[in-house]
Amino acid sequence: MKPSKTWLLERMTDWLLTEPVLDGKHWPLCDFDRLRFEIRPADVLLIEGKARISRVIQTVSRSVWTHSTLYIGHLHDIDDVNVRDQIVAYLPQNINKHEPLVLEALLGQGVVVNSLHDYSGYHLRICRPNGLAVTDINKVIAYAVERLGVGYDIRQLFDLARLMIPYTLLPRRWHSSLFERDAGNEVGTVCSTLIARAFGSVHFPILPQIDSKHQEPRIKPRNTRLFTPSDFDYSPYFDIIKYPYMQHTERCLYQQLPWSDGGDAC
Repeated sequence: MKPSKTWLLERMTDWLLTEPVLDGKHWPLCDFDRLRFEIRPADVLLIEGKARISRVIQTVSRSVWTHSTLYIGHLHDIDDVNVRDQIVAYLPQNINKHEPLVLEALLGQGVVVNSLHDYSGYHLRICRPNGLAVTDINKVIAYAVERLGVGYDIRQLFDLARLMIPYTLLPRRWHSSLFERDAGNEVGTVCSTLIARAFGSVHFPILPQIDSKHQEPRIKPRNTRLFTPSDFDYSPYFDIIKYPYMQHTERCLYQQLPWSDGGDAC
């Protein structure tokens, strides 16, 4: 008997989500304790993943950042009762209601809410929307929360990968669906598309297209299915905030870092 498509997809998903075993202790480049105290609602958190799917995304996007999440804060900080109730309905049982929360689209799970602490030990970076109004912060979070339960669009990952291959070399049936007229439906999404649409709901730019055909330049929204996590890092409308594992903010303090005699870090 032939294995079903569902069975094959589940096996492939399990393989992609597996994290290879590393030799020795893995020290992250990020100071998670500082980051969790400084992060604010509607910040985009970029993550360098460890699973096999992360290597695929790094190849496709040509960036170290393989995943993005939207920080939504603590439950008690959300004023809108309806939004808070929606989050509680999707909150995993193993997560304390007082924990800081992120909303994300995950392979094999779809759009879910998880604890920020799940990313302790990862290389992280905060991308903060510059000048975003408080009212729009709430709207961005509300938009994303409305999408809880939407499935993950694994087809979109393959479409992005196919964009790396010259168009004429592919059979017609393999051409990308990213530009199809109905490609904006939400039967599924990926992490960066979900967040891009949330900011698009309040017309906050990420990487808009500049239309110079008119007397004055005009900006047009970009296809949200084309966004990758690194676009938030590259965007001129997001401030980049880093909390390195070893700080040297004072002048010349880097000279006191514990280098060994051979030039290797101790």
